[in-house]
Amino acid sequence: MPLLEPNPRALGPGRRRTPAPDRVPDLQARGTPRRLREDLAALIGPEKVLSGVSDLVRYASDASPYRFLPQVVVVAEDVDDVSAVLSYARGKGREVVFRAAGTSLNGQAQGEDILVDVRRHWAGVEVLDGGARARIRPGTTVVRANAALAPYGRVLGPDPASAVACTIGGVVANNASGMTAGTTRNSYRTVSSLTFVLPGGTVVDTADPAADEELARAEPRLCAGLLALKAEIEADPELTARIRAKYQIKNTNGYRLDAFLDGATPVEILRGLMVGSEGTFGFLSEVVFDTLPLDRLVSTALLFFPSLPAAAAAVPRFNEAGALAVELMDGNTLRASVSVPGVPADWAGLPKETTALLVEFRAPDETALAAYERAAGAVLDGLDLVAPVPSAVNAFTRDAGTIGGYWKARKAFVTAVGGSRPSGTTLITEDFAVPPARLAEACAELLELQARHGFDAAVAGHAAHGNLHFLLAFDAADPADVGRYAAFMDDFCALTVERFDGSLKAEHATGRNIAPFLELEWGPKATALMWRTKELIDPDGVLAPRIVLDRDPQAHLRGLKTIPSVERIADPCIECGFCEPTCPSHDLTTTPRQRIVLRREMLRQADGSPVENRLLEAYGYDAVDTCAGDSTCKLACPVGIDTGALMKEFRHERHSPREERIAALAAKNFRAVEAAARLAVAAADRLDDRLLERVTGLARKAVRPDLVPEWLPEIPGAAPRRLPRTHRPAAVAVYYPACVNRIFGNPPDASAAPGPSLPEAVVAVSARAGRPVWIPDDAAGTCCATIWHSKGYVRGNEVMANRIVEAAWGWTAGGRLPLVVDASSCTLGIAREVVPYLTEDNRALHAELTVVDSLVWAADELLPRLEARRRVGSAVVHPTCSMHHLGDAGQLAAVAGFCAEEVVVPVDAGCCAFAGDRGMLHPELTASATAREAAEVTARPFDAHLSANRMCEIGMDRATGRRYASALLALERATRP
Repeated sequence: MPLLEPNPRALGPGRRRTPAPDRVPDLQARGTPRRLREDLAALIGPEKVLSGVSDLVRYASDASPYRFLPQVVVVAEDVDDVSAVLSYARGKGREVVFRAAGTSLNGQAQGEDILVDVRRHWAGVEVLDGGARARIRPGTTVVRANAALAPYGRVLGPDPASAVACTIGGVVANNASGMTAGTTRNSYRTVSSLTFVLPGGTVVDTADPAADEELARAEPRLCAGLLALKAEIEADPELTARIRAKYQIKNTNGYRLDAFLDGATPVEILRGLMVGSEGTFGFLSEVVFDTLPLDRLVSTALLFFPSLPAAAAAVPRFNEAGALAVELMDGNTLRASVSVPGVPADWAGLPKETTALLVEFRAPDETALAAYERAAGAVLDGLDLVAPVPSAVNAFTRDAGTIGGYWKARKAFVTAVGGSRPSGTTLITEDFAVPPARLAEACAELLELQARHGFDAAVAGHAAHGNLHFLLAFDAADPADVGRYAAFMDDFCALTVERFDGSLKAEHATGRNIAPFLELEWGPKATALMWRTKELIDPDGVLAPRIVLDRDPQAHLRGLKTIPSVERIADPCIECGFCEPTCPSHDLTTTPRQRIVLRREMLRQADGSPVENRLLEAYGYDAVDTCAGDSTCKLACPVGIDTGALMKEFRHERHSPREERIAALAAKNFRAVEAAARLAVAAADRLDDRLLERVTGLARKAVRPDLVPEWLPEIPGAAPRRLPRTHRPAAVAVYYPACVNRIFGNPPDASAAPGPSLPEAVVAVSARAGRPVWIPDDAAGTCCATIWHSKGYVRGNEVMANRIVEAAWGWTAGGRLPLVVDASSCTLGIAREVVPYLTEDNRALHAELTVVDSLVWAADELLPRLEARRRVGSAVVHPTCSMHHLGDAGQLAAVAGFCAEEVVVPVDAGCCAFAGDRGMLHPELTASATAREAAEVTARPFDAHLSANRMCEIGMDRATGRRYASALLALERATRP
């Protein structure tokens, strides 16, 4: 063991607690049973088998109120892996559940035996026929797929609110729809073809002309059975009519029996059945969608009504006017949404009865949009709207920022309302549909039912399609509260079916909480057909039992998860998974959601239990060490949970008092530390990289990898010893070269003569634009404090945070001049991250500062005054996570566009996870975080590779083998006389 390895118990919850009823039992502390682990490792390779109890716990939760611990997790790489696992399960009598994003709201992504991760290795989009179609792999998010289609003016039909996180496999498997899909744009209607693996291992491509012939050879019993069921249904006019009627409104409850009516051959029938089958019929390995036009002209309004029934009554009028989307949000939803960045604060004061409709029209051209707006205006004239708060303007707008804010609030429904629930309660998300003409009546009945059972639920939904969602919070550890929920569900299901002949699941699929009520909605004859279909396709019952079909009338009450209170910053988490795609470590160790899930399991356990000890042993590396601390999870989370900040707190808790003293001493003497670091880099530049790698490798083993950086060949030489001379009297801004740019020089470029350093370039190009800057003489020895902040060294952070603010206030003449910072992470550090560590007096000083990133300075102040004398052909840019926090990624593209004819922002661009020195402490983290972006960058040549943070540029150098440099260097070169 390394000398300074931290004690895992330092992260223990450390408080007396009562073990939760749903805690992982002590017997499972060792994880996967040995025989199962060895069998699968021999079958597909040990690196694809996750078997520790920490692995099992982090995969046990999805966005639903359920929690089931798998016996083992398999990370499948290809169809051969999937087929092998299915064959093994059939032979051993085991069960298999497929999991992609884990954003399902009804437990579809959970299993109690073999769980197969089909997200990590299953992303990819191929645009076909000029965008008319798209071939998409199941681990691809909807947002990623639409980004690939956008240049062609096309978009997918399904548009779920979770599009940023949910994947195509889950969207098709659940027939998810969303805001605009309704019954005509959903997966069932827009999937052109599927490739899937049946439980018996047969692979079917429904687009293959020979597919039926090959299926008949491989699965003759299946083909005959499907055709027999088709004939049986078609021979029953009453049943046929019932099936057709059920899909006149949105319905994802049970299997798509209309597939037997729509398909003429076994393959065509299977293609329909697979949509909405929730992973119970096979594995979807590839989907080809027929895409839809992306109408780019939009007019949108958020309209406020005095009550839910009043809003619902207006919906048919907007439908008749041609609205593509009519979304409903009740008072509870609107008030909870104030936790979402950008939502008007005055919504918190809205009366409880207030309800809003978000109405949107989209058109391909100005003439069509104007016609829609005239029709919408006529509808508005006949409505009795209210304006209970100043932000309620009740008018249509074309402003993209305003429209984006409306949709952000609507899409945050589950997470924002869920995040405001009482601590320790479990969240249930219900989703049903009624005929749109009866929406107002259904809203009134729903409110009465909630009040009768003591729930103050939030309601929102796709009102245009008669589809409502509502949330209920209850304590899953309290049998009485579970009983209250059960009684509500009984009454709710009876009301929906018997009063409205509605759908108990409109778009979230049956899942575990509606399976017991399937027969109530469909009746015994249709339900029996669903059971027979399942038995025909999956005769051994291998795939996802109990997720669609379950004869246990209490199945929806089984596996409900308790939600123990955790650290305040993470406690609102509802485990939705929106944070996961943006997390740099999501393909390496854990995600923000999983970090919180693991913490909650620790708090379910008795103090010092075997399970808690095993979780703590893994948590140090899997959660704390491999968190980049970039906090992009906060940007992705609709309620702004910053798991990165929590991991920094945990780093602090692991520090010994001695480590904290040393860190504070380094801050106090940073001038000497900086000089020593520069000298060390200069000396290292003269040594062989392989020698340095060996020396640092030995030191990392002896001390601790999280303390000793690994030498990387991409690390550049030292920066010039002196900063360029500048003059204060003429300066219009103070230029602060970040310490990283005072220590490290430019990337070496063997093909070009040495150019100016970054500080020299910033000074030169600013002067060239007539906006001269001044570099303070005493900048050395100061820092943005991110070095200490990112590692959780609180005292060192306090020392440097206060020093830099005091210095900046003096440099800028009390805030009269802007402070321009040449590294985006340092800009973020000085502008925002230092604030909690400042004294009261220095907070007042900080409030007077204007901190400007060099990209913003260049884009706003320099470009309008400069002439591009030479431009390269193409540039690819790497927007850093700090740029996204600051909102200036657009300025990077603008500066790059000034210097290059073509600018490419990789679709898969994300945080590089180099995170100061974390990429040297854990190179595997950067390698994993940048893999997809690097593949995109290296797929073609570029003339320039640009960013605006030296350490991120080093990380991208290492990831791509290309030389990244600051966009300010490119700007200086482009404008040089």
